[in-house]
Amino acid sequence: MSADPKRDLKIGIDVGGTNTDAVVLDRSDAIVARTKQPTTRDVTDGIRSALAVVLGELGERERQVGRIMLGTTHATNAVLQRRGLSRVAVIRLGAPAATAVAPLTTWPADLREAVEAGSVMLGGGHFVDGWPIAPLDRDGIRRFLGSVAGRTEAVAVTGIFSPASGEQEQHVAEIVREELGADVALSLSHEIGSLGLLERENATVLNAALYRAAGEVTRALDAVLAERGLDAAAFFAQNDGTLMALEYASRYPVLTIGSGPANSIRGAAFLSGVDEAIVVDVGGTSTDLGVLVRGFPRESSFATDIGGVRTNFRMPDILSVAVGGGTIVGGTPEEPVVGPVSVGFRITSEGLSFGGSTPTLSDAGALAGRVALGGGLRPPARTRALLDSALRGADAVISDAVDQMSLGRRDRPVVAVGGGAFLVPDVVTGAAKVLRPDNADVANAVGAAIALVSGRWETLAPAGEGRRQAIEEASEKAVHRAVQAGADPATVQVVEITETPLSYLHEPAVRVNVKAAGRLGWL
Repeated sequence: MSADPKRDLKIGIDVGGTNTDAVVLDRSDAIVARTKQPTTRDVTDGIRSALAVVLGELGERERQVGRIMLGTTHATNAVLQRRGLSRVAVIRLGAPAATAVAPLTTWPADLREAVEAGSVMLGGGHFVDGWPIAPLDRDGIRRFLGSVAGRTEAVAVTGIFSPASGEQEQHVAEIVREELGADVALSLSHEIGSLGLLERENATVLNAALYRAAGEVTRALDAVLAERGLDAAAFFAQNDGTLMALEYASRYPVLTIGSGPANSIRGAAFLSGVDEAIVVDVGGTSTDLGVLVRGFPRESSFATDIGGVRTNFRMPDILSVAVGGGTIVGGTPEEPVVGPVSVGFRITSEGLSFGGSTPTLSDAGALAGRVALGGGLRPPARTRALLDSALRGADAVISDAVDQMSLGRRDRPVVAVGGGAFLVPDVVTGAAKVLRPDNADVANAVGAAIALVSGRWETLAPAGEGRRQAIEEASEKAVHRAVQAGADPATVQVVEITETPLSYLHEPAVRVNVKAAGRLGWL
């Protein structure tokens, strides 16, 4: 992409549970406009308000905006609230080897009822070495598709060990298009998850179920841009703190579920200038802790539970605790009760510091001199004692969480970000020091704005001869995926190669996971 000096501004937006933040960065990544707006029940209104403020600050420079990056909890909320989900026909290629547990058996009943349009287990699948377990049951696939035609919006296909060979899943995709039409939404497991049949199948079905919700956000963003007359390229933040193009996000919406915490971690790295740290992001309702490793979020090594569904796609290693700026304080000074309920974006009307009647942790921070809020706080002695006791309790919770995330390493600093960062004490057990960078309260939006674009590929490779070639092929596919997601081909590099030995095989093998990343080129 060629550089255009007239389109040298970019906007990062992060839609959180309490606030929708937006920042405008110039070509040198300096912040030229920023805002925090209350998150609305309709995600479109919050995005519209945040954009209106920062674009208003830009004035005539509004036409210089060339890119907009969005991180949103819309996909997560769709799953948690069981709304806006597509009906999915589920095909598992595994008979006769994997029929003991039917698809979606472990799902909550209400979510399964909202999503499943029908499921089937048919002949197919592969052994771990890529050899077919059974021939693909093409006739069975056609019969099943005929039975769900007219009552399904998407199809999810999962084969045993398809990360080793996705050939059968691709054949099923061809049959689906022949039977249901070329425009049917398709979710193939070898493109979504890693090894582990049930978790990968769950992630694949969730991805298919989220196509409609992803379309809502895409259309909402397009509508807001059209209202403003902005001809800007739009990108979505994904789970690992990198970006993907709008079209790519619409195909893999499940990859946006962990984008909020990932944005905060990446933004904290950029604002603080450190690439090895523990990030403490304090919002209005909760505090999310993550770990910076070489400038990117440390990934979780455990299966991820989303709305009661266990999946195995890659997510940042996040620990959440019920400590936030709007957290309600109750109980007595001797036994304070801190959270988990929060006033959220109503803090400016219900908090003591703003003339309300609800004690919150923000009021405790203001009373302790950590932050200036409202018109000053002069509570009765007992309320003062309650807030002081609650703040000490919150400090202990944050320190314990940091100690848990540090895994015994005490040489890392803590980077405090988020609108409630003042709640992080100056001395934290298990951390070398506490850093409070400028603009820390909008770190999540900054993280979206400065994010790279990445692609991944996972495969199985022999441990001996053929290993190097397999890694090279996986690297090429990871680079290709990064370019597909919107990266400038000239800047894409392989940034991570992970090899995991596999046991109990006839021949030694390793699981190879490759990540490539690159910068977005200017329009």
